[in-house]
Amino acid sequence: MRWIVALVLAGALAFTAYAILSPPAPAPTAEPMRPFTETLQTRLKRVPGDYRAWAQLATQYVDQARVSGDPAFYPKAEGALATAAKLAPRDDAVLTGRAALAAGRHEFSLAVRLARQAIEVNPYSAQAHGVLADALTQLGDLDGAAEAVDRMLGLRPGVPSLTRASYAAELRGDVAGARRLLLDALADAYLPADVAYARHYLGELALRSGDLAGASRWYAEAMRAVPSYTPSLAGQARVAALSGRTAEALDLYATVTRRLPLPQYLVEQGETRLRAGLPADWTLLRAQRRLYQDAGVLDDLTWAEFEADHGSPGRAVTYARAEFLRNPNAVAADALAWALHRAGDSRAALPYARKATASGWRNALLYHHRAEIERALGLRPSLTPGGVNPVFDPGLPALARFS
Repeated sequence: MRWIVALVLAGALAFTAYAILSPPAPAPTAEPMRPFTETLQTRLKRVPGDYRAWAQLATQYVDQARVSGDPAFYPKAEGALATAAKLAPRDDAVLTGRAALAAGRHEFSLAVRLARQAIEVNPYSAQAHGVLADALTQLGDLDGAAEAVDRMLGLRPGVPSLTRASYAAELRGDVAGARRLLLDALADAYLPADVAYARHYLGELALRSGDLAGASRWYAEAMRAVPSYTPSLAGQARVAALSGRTAEALDLYATVTRRLPLPQYLVEQGETRLRAGLPADWTLLRAQRRLYQDAGVLDDLTWAEFEADHGSPGRAVTYARAEFLRNPNAVAADALAWALHRAGDSRAALPYARKATASGWRNALLYHHRAEIERALGLRPSLTPGGVNPVFDPGLPALARFS
């Protein structure tokens, strides 16, 4: 059971799609969760009034959506939580499950309200504080998120809380602190899934700092712990693409997207195909968008970024405005800035680019966007991506986003 809880908490939105603002980071594989799900379903046939089991089943469905890239699990989670809420609407586990589902669907304001209700019922719920921290991060409240992470660390120090603390440090520009906290998480980890998770994000941190060799080593170490860990296979694909080994990268992406066709990976694959002189096929990406919409997932951010780089800047502005209105965080501000710039309104873009880079977060893609906007206005760039990540490639922007 701890295996599941660790994945749900450590892999939630603390990093999302680590991608602050993307779908949660995938767990190694869906297979180990199925026996637990079946056991719960068997128990619920025997004891249908067990509201905590309903809440637990819903949490596993949310995690299955994350693991498989199949948003059809969200309506299943919603059904299980509806049953649980009828039986015990004020139970903290039920409220936390509802908050996790809201966060999975990118309804972060609702997730905050539900997580706070859960904490009112049970102030000692580390899970509720974790969901609260994730949702506040998505809403751009970094101080509130840091407070929730600190509370979670005090209640239950371990991989889920340490990885969240690492992310909070990185958002403030403290890369050394972020790395130290990830190493602490790795030292605390003993289950293969936790070990793979911590090693993977050490690889991501190395990649975002331009250390391709170090990133490759950490990804390989993650896959040594869990050979089926798809995020680290995607990490190896990024390393290959950024090293100029596009054929190798495309072979890796073919496996990645077959296993886990998340929008992030599909965009990375498409951009790598373009770099190799091949046409990008966005058919599956657009199909995934319809699936997410049908499952009630609000994801204007992905489409704002995609349209700005590969489609219609006008549509990108529409999506980015909608995302920023709901979730005024750094990545949404950057998406709106870049969309406005690509649509020809660099003057309107500049305030959003400044907001995106205001926290001290050393993010090469955000720095690049701000520099391009400033150049378009005849200003000297105040930030340069090369100082953050010397291997940053503006022709492969999706590879610099969080996965």
